[in-house]
Amino acid sequence: MKNYLAISSNKLTFYELKIRIYTIMGSQINVLQSILESSRTVFTVQSLMMRTGCNDSGRLTKSLHYYANEGRIQNPRRGVYTKIKYDVQEMACSLFRPSYISLEYVLQCAGVVFQWDDNITCVSYLSRTVEVDGKQYQYRKISPELWIGMEGIEQQDNVSIATPERAFLDMVYLSAGNCYFDNLRPLSIKQVRKLLPLYRSQKLNERVATLLNIRTLKQDGQAKA
Repeated sequence: MKNYLAISSNKLTFYELKIRIYTIMGSQINVLQSILESSRTVFTVQSLMMRTGCNDSGRLTKSLHYYANEGRIQNPRRGVYTKIKYDVQEMACSLFRPSYISLEYVLQCAGVVFQWDDNITCVSYLSRTVEVDGKQYQYRKISPELWIGMEGIEQQDNVSIATPERAFLDMVYLSAGNCYFDNLRPLSIKQVRKLLPLYRSQKLNERVATLLNIRTLKQDGQAKA
């Protein structure tokens, strides 16, 4: 009888181990499917926990490391995982949250600044420069009050990016006017006027008025008489 119980106990343990193995393998497959089937190309552990419903960050990280070692996904930075090919703009918006692409990068794309710099410039809650896969991502800190409403910030797929007018105002605001623009014609003065009140800065209003050769603006964004 004792031998029978011992065998039964061993069998039970064996089946329990099989169930655990299948559970772990299933969670790994679920993680990989979530990544490959997503429209996103850049993921953090936190975002994948939400996507997969997994509340065990340790187990999830082990699964991610497994697939990174297998070459199915990439792990270019601690806590960040990507598809083999990923969008650098999406990376810029994923490294620090909240953040959005702005400043020189947007102005270069809009033809406001001619000198090309391959770095991606962003606005966030901190100032930091990070290099990932040989590419630099620059973040400049801006007041949290300016995030309210997110006016002038567009959501393009999985990327948050400023309009040229918002990028222009961010640039003048953060540089205290110590900046140069090659061509201001692509900017909509109407949109600039609409966004100016967000910054609540009379000095910014005066700098913008000088740069765009428009009438000085009051604190509330209305033109002076």
